[in-house]
Amino acid sequence: MTTNLPNYLELYESGELKERADALEERLASCDICPHNCKVDRLAGQRGFCYAAYAPVLASYCPHHGEEPVLSGLRGSGTIFFGNCNMHCVYCQNYQISQDWQQQQKNEYDITTLTERMLILQEELYCHNINLVTPSHFVPQIVKALIEAIRHGFHLPLVYNSSGYDSLDTIQALDGIIDIYLPDLRYADNKIGKLYSGVPDYVERSRAAVKEMYRQVGNLELDNEGVAQKGLIVRHLILPERLAGSAESLRWLAEELSPEVTVSIMAQYYPRHKAAEYPPLARSINAAEYREVVDLLEKLGLKNGWVQEMDAPTNYLPDFESEGHPFEKGG
Repeated sequence: MTTNLPNYLELYESGELKERADALEERLASCDICPHNCKVDRLAGQRGFCYAAYAPVLASYCPHHGEEPVLSGLRGSGTIFFGNCNMHCVYCQNYQISQDWQQQQKNEYDITTLTERMLILQEELYCHNINLVTPSHFVPQIVKALIEAIRHGFHLPLVYNSSGYDSLDTIQALDGIIDIYLPDLRYADNKIGKLYSGVPDYVERSRAAVKEMYRQVGNLELDNEGVAQKGLIVRHLILPERLAGSAESLRWLAEELSPEVTVSIMAQYYPRHKAAEYPPLARSINAAEYREVVDLLEKLGLKNGWVQEMDAPTNYLPDFESEGHPFEKGG
């Protein structure tokens, strides 16, 4: 159990947080914030693979009660959904906000707005944490918003909820800033990553990032209410036809990190976006595929974490075009 205040408060007091924010922002002039290394000048409004310029794209924010139990707790995880993405997954469940950058231009806001939403989630909605969903292409802006939020009393744990396709340099710059890392470990074969997500080097990039995340925060630590305060949770989405390489990825976690690492196995795959155009992805997973991964956990000694039930696909489909909460029908 832990009740320590986030480390970023010490970094703020020492002035190091501002130094890191400035250094990260400078990198946007020839952007290398994520592994694509597009080298476009986002400070001047240029757009690369993720189609993001400088302004953060804030698609939605809400208390989310459907995350892992240690994140949602009783009051919800204060989730901020960023628009656009540095992966172009053909089956993306959040495609409404991640894959249509021109439509998302209406959701471009200044950093002060990001700060205000963080504070609303803390002060008015009483969330347990701030859950930054798809943050990889907006890291500099997030750190700048954090500085502004701290000046107004912000103190919640930060959750970095990413696809796992993160730059090692960027993750290293977040040491002591992020409290809880929540990355995907999506593929074990680069050819599959390239075909279905448009990234050529997912395996080595994600594994290097996850290793660094684990070095920074270690195993999951909870407070007296059972709510996460620090640590790593690795998500793994089961895909049809063994496309996720579950055996290889889970074995890597057990052997290269630790059998004690917390793993969240997701059975919620549902063919959305362009999945119908790719026959292996045009269906949900079946019972045999599900059972195979569950059995793997036991075989590898991965005992910490959660496994979604088989009915998950119909329960985790967001609608970002409806008014209000994207996970609550009717807004």
